[in-house]
Amino acid sequence: MRTIGWLLVLVYATSLPGSAQKAGDSNPATAVRALEGERVKAEARNDNDALDLILDNAVVYIEAGKVISKGDYLLRVKSAKPQLQQIVLEAMTVRTVENTAIVVGTYRKTDGKDGKSLKRWRFVDTWVNKKGSWMLVAAAATPLAK
Repeated sequence: MRTIGWLLVLVYATSLPGSAQKAGDSNPATAVRALEGERVKAEARNDNDALDLILDNAVVYIEAGKVISKGDYLLRVKSAKPQLQQIVLEAMTVRTVENTAIVVGTYRKTDGKDGKSLKRWRFVDTWVNKKGSWMLVAAAATPLAK
């Protein structure tokens, strides 16, 4: 009977929720989807500290055909005028294979003053679970034709 009690304690302890970024998350797609949302929020509020934790140091970012380094990306975000634009995630799918997740989706940037849609983009992001944390290692975004 004592063994069953310890077994139940062990099962309960291992089922407690952990950080969304941790590898132990039972659903990696959910964790990566949440991180996509955090990344968008961080960019919208010019939060380079949050972005620095999400982006791998060697991230490859392609935007409208230009390759941008992590440093260039963070500099652009830091120098952007806050609250002038909002970024809204639209549809996205997450596919996982072992420690890698591929996210394909769309988002739109809207003017924060009047809410007019400025531009819609399609993106592909690649996340890798490194040492228990999901890191964005590659990203590409291109404007959608009107």
